[in-house]
Amino acid sequence: MQLKIKLSNWQITAWVIGICLSTPLAFLIFESLQGESEVFSHLWDTVLWDYISNTIWLIAGVLLLSSLIALPLGWLTAYCHFPGKRMFEWALMLPLAMPTYIIAYVYTDLLDYAGPVQIFLRDWFGWTSPDDYWFFDIRTLPGAIVMIALVLYPYLYLIFKTALREQSFKLVQASQLMGLSPFQSFLKVSLPLSRGAIVAALALISMETMADFATVHYFAVSTLTTAVYDTWLGYYSLTAAAKISGIMLLFLFIALSLEKMSRKSKVVHERQSSVNDTSLYELNGKSGWLATGFCSLILIVAFFVPVGVLTSYAIGYFDQAWNDAFFNYAWQSLKISLYVSAIAIFFSILVVFYQRIGEQKTKSVPGKVASMGYALPGTVLAIAVLLPLTLFDDYLNRWLDGTGFEPGLLLSGTIFALVFAYVVRFYAIAQGAVEASFVRISPSIDMASASLGKNNLQTLGRVHIPLLKRGILTAGLLVFIECMKELPAALLLRPFNFETLATHVFQFVSDEQLELASISALFIVLVGLIPLYLVNRSMEQQT
Repeated sequence: MQLKIKLSNWQITAWVIGICLSTPLAFLIFESLQGESEVFSHLWDTVLWDYISNTIWLIAGVLLLSSLIALPLGWLTAYCHFPGKRMFEWALMLPLAMPTYIIAYVYTDLLDYAGPVQIFLRDWFGWTSPDDYWFFDIRTLPGAIVMIALVLYPYLYLIFKTALREQSFKLVQASQLMGLSPFQSFLKVSLPLSRGAIVAALALISMETMADFATVHYFAVSTLTTAVYDTWLGYYSLTAAAKISGIMLLFLFIALSLEKMSRKSKVVHERQSSVNDTSLYELNGKSGWLATGFCSLILIVAFFVPVGVLTSYAIGYFDQAWNDAFFNYAWQSLKISLYVSAIAIFFSILVVFYQRIGEQKTKSVPGKVASMGYALPGTVLAIAVLLPLTLFDDYLNRWLDGTGFEPGLLLSGTIFALVFAYVVRFYAIAQGAVEASFVRISPSIDMASASLGKNNLQTLGRVHIPLLKRGILTAGLLVFIECMKELPAALLLRPFNFETLATHVFQFVSDEQLELASISALFIVLVGLIPLYLVNRSMEQQT
């Protein structure tokens, strides 16, 4: 009887966490299904369809360009030998550390009419006005597609390369015996066998693309994400913003459904533990240097050029960028990120431990429910969080009316809203890392602890947590870095006179003064390199 009571306590705790973290999504869905909104009706009759079409074109363009970049890179690094391959295997993931809005800002500075590229061309050819030559405008929908794809292609690259490594290389050898060229083998063998992994990666990229706010906002490309932001801050209509968010949820549902369908249709093939180096395609001479050149070009354009520009700005404007504001905003970003990391780890340990010891068939449900917020774009998440918090604040102020105590915006107007939104969004990352570490702990350890008279709480504190240190550290770092980079939720939820490094960079770039926020932008990029290092170390240990 005592054991059942303790398990019931863990069950209640897990469900409370799951319900709390899924409450914003429930409120958002409920609000989006409410009656007519004059603002929403006006947008529906005027510009909303343009927002929807731009969003579809943006997603389609990013998926196409990401595929054209990532699929050849994944195949080259998985199956081919060429100069520099070992370095490119991990270096091609570096663009993931670059927030899309930073790379967009950098290339806008470089390629605008007053930028160094066009100035050089005018000086070289003697052009004196824009009428003398044509130069593409980067601040357009195609420009946004290129910028976002340069940052997001590593998702597909990493997943596709891993899928190729897990396939039996004998199938590729068989295609060689049948007289297929490397390109034909790529199209007829590698791609079809990796279809499930490719669709899953593309679904992830489509969600990240739809969630992007700063790039499309800076490029003046109207999408559903910018529509949510403009509706809330421009029309002050939370209901209309919720309805637009509901449309975005429909897009997310479609993407997730496609991803699940791809998993169901994925066939498990014979796994080869490691690729035999002597069986790989040897790219020598011209073909080898072409492969090296292609990998180098992508890496330079997607990572080294932006980092180089930010570094030059940071050096040239060091006295102006290295100031009290930078340290203040860095401290505020670090503080928020530490709060969120600690809370997310604490919640994930409780939920995952219940999944381990629970006997109920529904023991995995709280974790799945709590993780749903990860799919929400930042602007949608902000609206979802504001709905229950403003309702609570309004109810509390009405209840205390006449008592002489007016709490005001106790939750929705304070740092609590920002922390809560980040926990809702990034809890899934912490749970995934903690769960992966829990799986490695043998159940026999739990039995040994029980035989020594330890209860579940003592087993968790004295046995599991010491064994989970590495997984907890990984989870904390991943959540911490995502919080440092998050922009749209911070823009909508931050209290008055409160800035993070991301919003600090955004404000300066909006004023065409990226140089003055260069150290802040560079700091965000350098912090983003930490999870890539962890992923690379993990992959090296598994091979």
